[in-house]
Amino acid sequence: MLKLMQIVMHIAILYGIYLIGNWIQATFHLFLPGSVIGMLLLFILLTLKVIKLKWVEKGTKLIVDNLALFFIPVTVGIINYYQIFAGKGIFLIFIIIIGTVFVMGGSGLVGQWLIRKKEVKHG
Repeated sequence: MLKLMQIVMHIAILYGIYLIGNWIQATFHLFLPGSVIGMLLLFILLTLKVIKLKWVEKGTKLIVDNLALFFIPVTVGIINYYQIFAGKGIFLIFIIIIGTVFVMGGSGLVGQWLIRKKEVKHG
């Protein structure tokens, strides 16, 4: 029960930062989405150690472990706009492949950088 409450609190903190990001975007009429502003805010708060990693770690692990489930509504939503995508299959496949390569490469580089940084810190 305690673990469940921790996860709920961690997700509540993340959601609060997301809402702050949306508020900043709406208040200042920024072109950046509020979710991205919230993510940058979370990064800054973690870097400055205003928020400790242990305050959000279990909630983020749960979200990342179930990340695939968050793509189901988006995929189903595309079906409503089939006419927009019709006839552009080859172009879309090319975009998906290039995007996937960039995301995988970027994630790999960041992951390796973080591992090296952690090894230096604890080594």
